[in-house]
Amino acid sequence: MELSFSRKNSALDQLIDQLMETAGGIHQPKIIREMLLTALKLGQETDYLADLKLINRTLREMRYTTQVFSPYRGRKKVTIFGSARTEPHEEMYLKCVRFSRLLADKGYMIITGGGPGIMQAGNEGAGSENSFAVNIRLPFEQNPNPVMYRNPRLVTYRYFFNRKVAFVKEADAVAVFPGGFGTLDEAMEVFTLVQTGKTSPKPLILVDDGDGYWERFFEFVKENLLVKGFISGEDFSLFAITKDENEAIAVIDTFYRTYHSLRFIENRLVIRLNKELTPEQVATLEDEFSELIGPGDGIRSCGRFPEEQDEPDLAELPRISFIFDHHHYGLLIAFINRINTF
Repeated sequence: MELSFSRKNSALDQLIDQLMETAGGIHQPKIIREMLLTALKLGQETDYLADLKLINRTLREMRYTTQVFSPYRGRKKVTIFGSARTEPHEEMYLKCVRFSRLLADKGYMIITGGGPGIMQAGNEGAGSENSFAVNIRLPFEQNPNPVMYRNPRLVTYRYFFNRKVAFVKEADAVAVFPGGFGTLDEAMEVFTLVQTGKTSPKPLILVDDGDGYWERFFEFVKENLLVKGFISGEDFSLFAITKDENEAIAVIDTFYRTYHSLRFIENRLVIRLNKELTPEQVATLEDEFSELIGPGDGIRSCGRFPEEQDEPDLAELPRISFIFDHHHYGLLIAFINRINTF
């Protein structure tokens, strides 16, 4: 039979309802029903075993990721990227240990790739009790570092794309230490996701070494990307460069001083705040960031929208909202930084 996501499957819809009822404890049954139908449609449409195995493994990995991270949803997390080849005696390793230790002292949790080098330094500084490791299974085996070995917050992936989702989705900030191809790949991924609005705005800090690894990167970006029009000036709001771990932590803390989080409700951007803004402050934002606001609209203070009922823990936060055209995400970062000055 031809399956439909609308309830046009007669007896099959009843069987799916019965299956969920028998399993018990099903949250968001509408979504789970669609997932079950998707699996059945795959079975009808795809006979290539490799494709089915990939999709099955992907779902299983993401389910386990959610299971591991969900109990810690209330704690802010910082993802740390950097070279697996950085040795424990090197200054960048020691700087990363200090950085992650200071973050843990402030209540943050750390996410690393779970391997050696900067990854181990991040877990070492935060301690295993404040760490996650999202490891990857490679042909030459990247074993978990000693800090995270057999840790319940260790997840080992077969697919890089699932691992990348975990790195960014679960993070409230990202810190990138110097590294090779993998580190640059991970950093560019975050740049792209924030620039295009495919992940929520978050601090991206490039932690530099004494030789100016990231400063030279910055010069390359200015001279080859900006000058040639491949990026715009507002994209420089996407990241900060510092050699000081205390300054890096200050960037993260400051980002969440007044700003809390955001959510899109159709084309309306709803920004949740840790404190209410005055009418004068709202007027200042409207004047300074008019490019962000849709034609004929303005920034207004508001309460929770009906669509936000699935986030009851955020119900009491004050909000501002306006129509946003899903462009200028670099400018949106600057907007959030301006909010945090109030």
